[in-house]
Amino acid sequence: MTNHRASDRLCAHFIHIGAIMRSRELLLSFCLAAPAAPAHAQSCDLALILGYDASSSVDSGEYRQQLDGIAWALREPEVTEAILLNGGVYLAAYEWSGRFQQVLVADWTWLESAQVIDRFAARIAAQNRRFSKYPTSIGYALAFAGSRFRTAPAGCSRYVVDLSGDGAHNDGFSPATAYRNFEFENVTVNGLVIAGASPDPVAYYKDNVIRGPGAFVEVADGYENYAVAMKRKLLREIGNRLVSSFEP
Repeated sequence: MTNHRASDRLCAHFIHIGAIMRSRELLLSFCLAAPAAPAHAQSCDLALILGYDASSSVDSGEYRQQLDGIAWALREPEVTEAILLNGGVYLAAYEWSGRFQQVLVADWTWLESAQVIDRFAARIAAQNRRFSKYPTSIGYALAFAGSRFRTAPAGCSRYVVDLSGDGAHNDGFSPATAYRNFEFENVTVNGLVIAGASPDPVAYYKDNVIRGPGAFVEVADGYENYAVAMKRKLLREIGNRLVSSFEP
């Protein structure tokens, strides 16, 4: 993941737009904060970044259910055991919503013990929401994840984006544009979709968001089932089980 020319050109375009929109500082942070050279990795099977939805369709209770769900799933004995049996996992997490509303909650962390996993889960659970009134910009959410892989540990066998959301993309450039302009070579993108909205977000994620070998969509039937769906999803990702992207 060393060729960044296309993403750098797109970042330059963002900065130009940002100057017009008086968002230059935020865009510069989005494009340039990450150093170009990835960090050195120990023996690593998986580097996984979790992106969870904070768009305007998500109320405060649903936002909290996502944070608590991620923390609960990480602490579940089966997930903790899977991480440790895997020899450890690199994990990062961010909140996303509108075009320029992405917040890095936890940068790349080597999960090598139950204690480190618990601390990472606590950090997620303690997060305060930064944005709540912005639309659903999945293209920008993916671009942000792609930019974070510039700092991902080098030499991991698998690089995976785990994107959660409850709606279809409705603002800014599309997922297809993000895939054309950011570094997604050798990156798998999976989705965790909270079903129920119209248009159907499950179909949208299957058709437009997931990407790469074995990519899949995990479905939560409402936010009350988010935690259990996240547990299933993490077990599938950590265990590297290749499944059909249209498996229910």
